[in-house]
Amino acid sequence: MIPFIDLKKQYSLIENDVLAGIKRVLDSGHYILGSEVAELEKQLAEYAGTKYALACSSGTDALLMALMALEIGPGDAVFTTPFTFFATPESIALVGATPVFSDIEETTYNMDPVKLEEAIEKVIKEGKLTPKAIMPVDLFGQAANYKEINAIAKKYGMAVIEDACQGFGAVCPCGKKAPALGDIGCTSFFPAKPLGCYGDGGAVFTDNEELYKKMYSVLVHGRSAEDKYDNVRLGLNARLDTIQAAVLIEKMKLFPKEVELRQEVAAAYMEELAGLVTLPTILPGYTSVWAQFCPRHKDYAKIQEALKEADIPSARYYPIPMHLLGAMKYLGYKKGDFPVTEACADDIFALPMHPYLDRETIKKIAAVIASVVKG
Repeated sequence: MIPFIDLKKQYSLIENDVLAGIKRVLDSGHYILGSEVAELEKQLAEYAGTKYALACSSGTDALLMALMALEIGPGDAVFTTPFTFFATPESIALVGATPVFSDIEETTYNMDPVKLEEAIEKVIKEGKLTPKAIMPVDLFGQAANYKEINAIAKKYGMAVIEDACQGFGAVCPCGKKAPALGDIGCTSFFPAKPLGCYGDGGAVFTDNEELYKKMYSVLVHGRSAEDKYDNVRLGLNARLDTIQAAVLIEKMKLFPKEVELRQEVAAAYMEELAGLVTLPTILPGYTSVWAQFCPRHKDYAKIQEALKEADIPSARYYPIPMHLLGAMKYLGYKKGDFPVTEACADDIFALPMHPYLDRETIKKIAAVIASVVKG
């Protein structure tokens, strides 16, 4: 069976170092907020190019921390994409704000700045909600168009919360890396992410000292910087375990090379699948970290069945757009509201993607797909 994501191969390269790091934590007895957490935060900030990084318990909690630090809540509108994982709009709803969706670019699957501004203008005209923030998603590993999104945010006096839960390390034309492209950047260290730990984990990034201090407070039940028992705001229990920090420190050593290897894997897929399926598009000047490799084809179901028969796993990201989920019915959206998103959701599928996928395996996958497409 071909693995969808080969975490075992990666582990074999750093096994001794990971085990040694875990043992140091166990020997120290500092299982919560041990020194490894601070060291990881230092490395993350240096890699991303931000002044501050704060490790936390998940990507979802990272999004919540950002929203809470910006004091976003009931009556506020946060603009995001309907083509993402549920955690994106869920985090907005959990703080009492209203998720407002706008359609995506068909080529990149990311937020369309033109549609975004149309959505903002519509909310302003209706006068029921206060536009407070934009939450773009760096879907499948490619950064959204932050040059235009940040300009729109500035025009309307809004904050930008970058959902880089799939995009840690992605590069945009300005040369900056995700998650350093908005006012606050958020990422996930779920094991399947480009940089993942061995459990749940995440982090927030910012250059803004005031926002960092607020997120530091939110991280542990709204603590005061001077006295941990003086809770100055409502917060979360969102700390990253020290053991996970130790794991991530070792995996950071592999990460830059793995990003390069992902480029090679994606390039091989592009060559082998050319003319067979609609391939994902990486815009000039952008570097994706290829969290997923997601082509499109009208006969995706037949392709997936053929792959299954050949012991090749596949998946679908995301078959139901956010505005059509049961949990989002209260927003009043309907089928047809976001045609580009809905078209992508109708025929997109995902193939195995990880840094250690070899060319012969990719050829095998392509041959199965060709057998279906070409009959």
